[in-house]
Amino acid sequence: MAIQWFPGHMHTTRLGLVKRLKTGIDVVIELLDARLPGASANPLLAQLTAGKPALKLLNKQDLADPALTAAWLAHYNAQPETRAIALDAGEAAPAARLIPACRALAPLRGGMVKPLRVLVCGIPNVGKSTLVNTLMRRKATKTGDEAGITRTEQALLLASDLTLFDTPGMLWPRISVEHSGYHLAASGAIGRNAYDEQEVATALLERLQARYAGLLAARYKLPDPAALAALPPDAMLELVAKQRGLVQAGGRLNLQKAAEVVLNDFRAGTLGRITLETPEEHMRWTAEAAAQDALRARRKKGGTKDEGADEAEPAA
Repeated sequence: MAIQWFPGHMHTTRLGLVKRLKTGIDVVIELLDARLPGASANPLLAQLTAGKPALKLLNKQDLADPALTAAWLAHYNAQPETRAIALDAGEAAPAARLIPACRALAPLRGGMVKPLRVLVCGIPNVGKSTLVNTLMRRKATKTGDEAGITRTEQALLLASDLTLFDTPGMLWPRISVEHSGYHLAASGAIGRNAYDEQEVATALLERLQARYAGLLAARYKLPDPAALAALPPDAMLELVAKQRGLVQAGGRLNLQKAAEVVLNDFRAGTLGRITLETPEEHMRWTAEAAAQDALRARRKKGGTKDEGADEAEPAA
């Protein structure tokens, strides 16, 4: 199932972002989820800010696989005019690292004559509000575990010559990479009304079985990890329900409750340090999605219908 979520306030955010960029922005900070650094990178933002220096912040590094975080940092740091840093949004002094990084990306800006203008953005529920509040050392914006809390832009004076423009979380109108849709939903970046929790939990378990079967076995007191890796993911969800005693009237397993347990455990980090994708995997999935889109466009142009390939409409 293709997962889509682009409510009306995100369209408003996009228009506001275009307007803000026209006023002159020197550096764009994009907050990414370190557990899904490719899926949480907004391709629409990349289009709108093309050519501007970028600081990629891999947030929630304490929940991510350290080896894969290092691989993602190398991937982004190899890109032109880009710096990547891993952090935790609530760490004591993130400004000590962020401000110098922004100045290094825009060396010709700074001082009262040419103050530095920085735009911070990211997908919903990635920890941006927590980061801004920590940077400002006060509650400058609301935080919460639900996607889409921040709805308006704020201009914040981070230093005497550095203004930070904080924008609401934004996705993009069509998520073409299927894995990205599942990973975003699993992380809590997508509104709950836009996806089926059992389906997302099953897709998440399939990813975890391939690389983190040992963590699943430890968390849910399940048998040999090697055996778990070979299980169908829907059978894995049933095992979680059995081990947690999640049973409905009539003795049926409550798979909805089991799905909620798995998703909550992943979001809270209680499963362990996990990263759902490598740079190579995400680039391959993106290339495959682009090829499918190109094929769909050719068939549409030729007047033939690509069955099952119609674009999904963004959820309201």
